Amino acid sequence: MKRMMQALLIVACLIGVLSAKEEKILIEAQEAVKLIGKPGVMFVSGDDDTAFENGHIRGSVSMYAHHLHHADIMGNLECAPLFMCPKTAEHYIGAHGIDNDTLVIAYDNFRGPNATGVYMYFKSFGHDKVLILNGGVEAIKKIDPNQQEYNKLKKEARKVKKAYKKAKKAGNKEEYKKLKAKYAELKKEMKKLEPKLLIQRGKKMVDLGHHLHAVLPPEKEAKIEEKHYHIDEKKIRYDLIAGKEEVYKAVQDRLKNGDKSKYVIIDTRGMIEIIGERKMDNVARGGHIPTSKFIEWKNFTDFKNKKSFRSLKEMQEVFDKYGVTKDKTIYAYCHVGAGRSTEIITALKLLGYENVKVYTGSWDEWGNDMNLPIRR
Repeated sequence: MKRMMQALLIVACLIGVLSAKEEKILIEAQEAVKLIGKPGVMFVSGDDDTAFENGHIRGSVSMYAHHLHHADIMGNLECAPLFMCPKTAEHYIGAHGIDNDTLVIAYDNFRGPNATGVYMYFKSFGHDKVLILNGGVEAIKKIDPNQQEYNKLKKEARKVKKAYKKAKKAGNKEEYKKLKAKYAELKKEMKKLEPKLLIQRGKKMVDLGHHLHAVLPPEKEAKIEEKHYHIDEKKIRYDLIAGKEEVYKAVQDRLKNGDKSKYVIIDTRGMIEIIGERKMDNVARGGHIPTSKFIEWKNFTDFKNKKSFRSLKEMQEVFDKYGVTKDKTIYAYCHVGAGRSTEIITALKLLGYENVKVYTGSWDEWGNDMNLPIRR
């Protein structure tokens, strides 16, 4: 009971912070781990189904970032510039066990794009109680003592397995039997630890009509009850999202004024996409939006320490290099508008940039609209 009260106090404090003037965006693993499985909190993975099955935070749900926008085969959003039409989003969010009072903690493996896709999706609909777990799955693994013990056993088991195979090949039956028994004991110890791990393996939640349920043994994951979620259309954050018409106006201004323009457009994709060498999904054309600055999302993830973002100083140096200043209105796009572009928009937010928007249609929409200009 005491631990439950402490957890609820943490949630209340976090919500208080989120309501304050200074926006809180990230939550560190040491703080987040206290909230796993607590009432009023839902961890949401932005990674794809395979990644979720390979390891997700216990009790969390899957909302793959690339599927958070509803578009037709030509990339046109149904309710542009919204990721989804409000009624569709209400049902989708509620089906994942989230209501308007839920504190959502978005995460991915650690890289950031898919977690920020989930984060921006919720923010765009006016859900302020949302944070990004800095370092995602890897950060939780790092501080879970059971995971550390499990990793040690796993490492030892691999060594023993290699040794017993070698003994078998050499015809040393006694050594082989001894090592095989040791390997079986190690696997048994690992099996006992598995239910205690904060990062669980298993399939994603499936919609059974009235609730979501994990395709896992009941002792590992509980069913997720559907909740009512309401989107107040007056609170939709149009200051965070942009449609193709708005971006096209920025292109025209940049074509006329160059870097003296009050706008900046950032292409966050890799170079083979930017030059049009690689086309993805059903996009008719490869290339990029004219006048875009090419700043790949990888500049902002801390790969060395497996954190979702590098230091503020390092990130600011990147934007300074490309002349991305706080007096501009900045648009970022990628392929689908929830992922690499949201990583950069979130980095800008962390640095205190105010006029930043995700182009939600991104190249999926722009590349399919033959009325819009492209460059290769």
